[in-house]
Amino acid sequence: MQYREFGKLNLKPSVLGFGAMRLPVINDKYGQIDYEEAKRMLRYAIDNGVNYIDTAWTYHEKTSELFIGEALKDGYREKVMLATKNPIWLINEPDEWDRILDQQLTKLQTDYIDFYLQHSLDKGSWNKCKEFNLWDKAMEAKKAGKIKYIGFSFHDSYDVFEEIIDTYDWDFCQIQLNYLDTDYQAGIKGLEKAASKNIGVVIMEPLKGGRLATGLPEDLLKKMEEYKVKRSPVEWALRWLANRHEVSVILSGMSTFEQVEQNIRSCSSPDMAANKMSDEELSFITDLANEWKSRRQIGCTGCNYCMPCPNDVFIPDNLSLYNLFHSTDTNAQRDARKGYKELSEFGKGANNCIECGLCEDACPQHLPIMKTLSTIHDELKP
Repeated sequence: MQYREFGKLNLKPSVLGFGAMRLPVINDKYGQIDYEEAKRMLRYAIDNGVNYIDTAWTYHEKTSELFIGEALKDGYREKVMLATKNPIWLINEPDEWDRILDQQLTKLQTDYIDFYLQHSLDKGSWNKCKEFNLWDKAMEAKKAGKIKYIGFSFHDSYDVFEEIIDTYDWDFCQIQLNYLDTDYQAGIKGLEKAASKNIGVVIMEPLKGGRLATGLPEDLLKKMEEYKVKRSPVEWALRWLANRHEVSVILSGMSTFEQVEQNIRSCSSPDMAANKMSDEELSFITDLANEWKSRRQIGCTGCNYCMPCPNDVFIPDNLSLYNLFHSTDTNAQRDARKGYKELSEFGKGANNCIECGLCEDACPQHLPIMKTLSTIHDELKP
């Protein structure tokens, strides 16, 4: 396993972090984690050098932290740096921040949390942080030994990111970044801003919800396969990030044991380090990304924050079909229409949307979901 610097902190995190948002589940039910398989995956990762574990209050319908607490028994807690997040958008009064933190310590079966994040900050939740003086609460929690380091995860525009990171003396931050999202949200500019302040950066969505692993349009995948440097789509995505010296940890939400094995192999290579990619390789992946971004698509990462829909629309599935349809591949368009027909027959199609707006309120990407669902039905209906 390769290890990185963590900004001003005297720590050596593994370049691969284990994200506990997409764990294996039973019967396709997001709130029913397959404990045995997920524990096998997590402990294998730790045994093979992964030392950064990331979860949150809301993951897996509030069961992820419970699982992590169980899985880190038998001495595994002492082997890792543990991160979790306070759901600012759910807090209606300052004392709720403390109550949630105390419940998280209980769920995680630990006396302290290494990395504590203000979860998914945007303009609205950032204003709430300031209004409720949550920085002071974080400092009190630090003093009490409940948390070691304070940071935030982020989903908004760069100007909001700049305001947040300049306001307090943060220990670290977490941003969405991959070779498609270089100018999206905090983006490369935010990565460089954090590094200029010697703040460690944790990367989420390195595979854009799996789209950079299995969702490449066929013509672009063929270009990747025919390129003289042979790497899998996942390796290209991870190495592109590891090539940036500012990146401290790359989180991967792994759902299968095979994904854990593959990522560990990739992240154990000496090439998974800063400044290892040639200018030609970087130009190739940039050109590929620009071609992909020129096609109409929506940036859903499959995080499921929009679910459940009160009118039973399977929102991420519909958005995934939309992206598949606009991959410009004829067979993909056929498959997208077939998939949408099946969703509609089960009453899960975009045509069930009543535009209540709850999905857009919950979406960390701030996507125009309602408008897109309407477009999906018009374009994909049989």
